[in-house]
Amino acid sequence: MTHLGLALLSTTMIAGATSAETIRWARGSDALTLDPHSQNQGVTHNFAHHIYETLVDRDVEGTLQPRLATEWSLKEDDPTVWVFKLREGVTFHDGAEFTAEDVVFSLDRARSEASNMRQLHVEVTEVRAVDDYTVEVQTTGPSPLYPDNLTNTFIMDKDWSEANDVVEVQDYAAGADNYAVRNTNGTGPYILQSREVDVRSVMTLNENHWAEDTPAVTEIIYLPIADNATRIAALLSGEVDLVQDVPVQDIDRLQGTGGVKIETGPENRVIYFGYRFGEEPLASSNVTDANPFNDPRVREAMELAVDRDAIAQVVMRGQAIPTGVANPPFVAGWTEELDAYPAVDLDRAQKLMAEAGYEDGFTVTLDTPNNRYVNDEAISQAVVAMLGRIGINVTLASRPVAQHSPLVTNNQTDFYLLGWGVPTFDSAYVFNDLVHTKEGSYGAYNGGLFSDPELDAKIQSLGTEIDMEARDATVAEIWETVKSERVLLPIHNQVLAYAMRDDITLPVHPENQPLLTGLTFAE
Repeated sequence: MTHLGLALLSTTMIAGATSAETIRWARGSDALTLDPHSQNQGVTHNFAHHIYETLVDRDVEGTLQPRLATEWSLKEDDPTVWVFKLREGVTFHDGAEFTAEDVVFSLDRARSEASNMRQLHVEVTEVRAVDDYTVEVQTTGPSPLYPDNLTNTFIMDKDWSEANDVVEVQDYAAGADNYAVRNTNGTGPYILQSREVDVRSVMTLNENHWAEDTPAVTEIIYLPIADNATRIAALLSGEVDLVQDVPVQDIDRLQGTGGVKIETGPENRVIYFGYRFGEEPLASSNVTDANPFNDPRVREAMELAVDRDAIAQVVMRGQAIPTGVANPPFVAGWTEELDAYPAVDLDRAQKLMAEAGYEDGFTVTLDTPNNRYVNDEAISQAVVAMLGRIGINVTLASRPVAQHSPLVTNNQTDFYLLGWGVPTFDSAYVFNDLVHTKEGSYGAYNGGLFSDPELDAKIQSLGTEIDMEARDATVAEIWETVKSERVLLPIHNQVLAYAMRDDITLPVHPENQPLLTGLTFAE
């Protein structure tokens, strides 16, 4: 029997005994790792938020909220220092006390070389404990938005990490392993009881959690079910209670199905395509003496050939908002002007291809995930057909996200689909990871190796610019360059749908990271 079959069999066996407090939660993919600082990826963070906690968090409105820090402010006599007051009386799941040394350890770990979270802490030069419940973060200059960067930086127990030899972050892209990949010790509302990667994980309520309100959900059974039809069938048969990744083609049917309800809402995430820059020929192309993508006329031709409206209407069944900029409307720096995109113009596109020397087109491989974003593989299939109309013959290589993500971070792809959420609600998060030259703490997901030193300098200036008008102007300048140079090929902003039993409610979260502590049962 397959892993999927075993997972569904196990849930079926317990279905009759499941109490109202147990929720069987199905998603299209699993967390890539449980090492909290290894991967900056939404599904991974969503899972981890139930077990680990951050200093600050966001509510469904996008407002910063206290979590392990009760307050934060710039130091009165030094605007280059952030002071965090920590919550007292918090314990880790093994009973150890949470103190400032755990925060110092965790922030230093998160900004270490192997961490995929380090770009969020690039302005930090030192983290120090003032006392057991006060931490100071020293930055290279005034960094007024630094707390916004902390919503996915989880706090680990320093002693537990040292005892289990996980001081170093897992190097996921290199295939490394450590104890924290499958074992946890957080301060969060749920405790990991069992973990079968890509099959089934179980979390139970942390009875000693610091929060005053006790969640209605006392047990979470997390079931990664990659196949769309199987995932929805499991909901309809009562084998799962909540499906977070609902295929767009099933929304109308589910809305008319008794015993099931749908929650929908826009996500703070853009879906885009990236391509290889530089003079070196593409590994997957029949053009062996040049890189077609490096020619701006080819990139313009591609944009004119891709029909965003058709993708939104046909592929996404209306559950997408076409866009011309790789920045969701939630995020500071977005404007209607940037969001505009050109109408499809195949004649113009073909002329541009000819001007660039590719009248007969060229071949290339497109790498796409098939279980991460809403209809990700179908979007890629549509773009393959659209580019074929101007002579770009694309071979589609489809993989689960666990295999797709390292291709991007290791720069092993010529052309790829990716989605990007912006938990900081600030454009710098996009620039730091997707646009800045890949070096040091920057460019972790710049899989196309785009590089512009002048743009890099502007991006780096954002971290310590305290004049907000000047900062906004720099953000606008960067976006103007990114858009005019077609550094990325944005397609749409994702719209989410959660499906669930009709006696429970879980609102759509703008980061697609809902906490099941917020799930409620009908009275």
